[in-house]
Amino acid sequence: MSGPPAEGSGTSGRFADYGPPRRVDGGLRARSTRGAIGRSWWSRRFLEVLESFALGTRLTRGRSYARAGQVIRLDVAPGTVHAEVQGSRAQPYEVSIALSPFPEALWARVEAELAAQAFFSARLLAGDLPPELEELFAAAGAPLFPTGVAELRQRCSCPDFAVPCKHLAATFYLLAEAFDADPFQLLHWRGRSRTQLLDRLRVLRAGAAVVDDRPEANGARPQAVPSATDGVVPPTPPSMADGGTPVAAPSMADGVVSPAEPAATDGAASAAGHGGADRTGPDTVDVPPVGAARALAGLPAAPLAEAVDRFWLPPVPLPDRPPSLSTGPDLLLRQLGAPAPAIGGPGLVERLRQAYRLLAR
Repeated sequence: MSGPPAEGSGTSGRFADYGPPRRVDGGLRARSTRGAIGRSWWSRRFLEVLESFALGTRLTRGRSYARAGQVIRLDVAPGTVHAEVQGSRAQPYEVSIALSPFPEALWARVEAELAAQAFFSARLLAGDLPPELEELFAAAGAPLFPTGVAELRQRCSCPDFAVPCKHLAATFYLLAEAFDADPFQLLHWRGRSRTQLLDRLRVLRAGAAVVDDRPEANGARPQAVPSATDGVVPPTPPSMADGGTPVAAPSMADGVVSPAEPAATDGAASAAGHGGADRTGPDTVDVPPVGAARALAGLPAAPLAEAVDRFWLPPVPLPDRPPSLSTGPDLLLRQLGAPAPAIGGPGLVERLRQAYRLLAR
């Protein structure tokens, strides 16, 4: 019976160069040094989905690689994640994780749903992914996260048969932290970059605002322009005299008022002096208010002095302050459990309790 080959005996084969990983300078190192990886809901959800595929025990193999900085490069593109991970060999291993991006028709449906709700547009424009986004994608037929392990096409150039290997697992962890740093990387993997998505939402929201401001959208019918077919003949411009000489149009300088412009009465002139707010007549077109004017149209005009005096007053009386329970200042501490020993344990609770009591004096 032969024993294990001696060191330096020139073992050859598939795992000849297998051993401890080579040290990397300047590699991508996971920010989490202990415990779980992933801070935001979308990165934690991504790792939870992977663990639901029975990949949890295999993923833990790559956690030390991710924290040691063995990942040299990580690139996220639509449908594919490429990475280079330094293992025990001199040449880094090539890693790829493919997930089919959504087709254009599906993205158009998702973008229309996002633009229709100001909540999602505001959160996305602020650089945040609300938790309700996963439900919206699922309702549109576009699950944000993979629904089965078969949707993930995992490749690594290492000799390990296990899938995922340590290098793939390290890439998954660094990918989750990349989603933490930029949540739009998740959407970019699915086929839409940050710039493309936000630009599309701005266009859709602007189009919806234009439609809302149209008179037809406000319930007002557009004014019809009089025509000869309606039995109304519009005034004609001055014509040529019988002798062929142009007839000069009467003007205000001659003391003659044009028939097409009836003289304003005293009431109309007074209204014109105040901006024409009360002007009425057959030529006046009733234009419906748009935008913020719709909300202000029914409010009476207030004198400036009164408006200035009431500027700092609440528009409606404030409700009475609700009654509060008589509780001790350390109620919250009594409801929470003792913190972990790493941050102080029960001793931290006692110190905080004393501080709370001092603040309550």
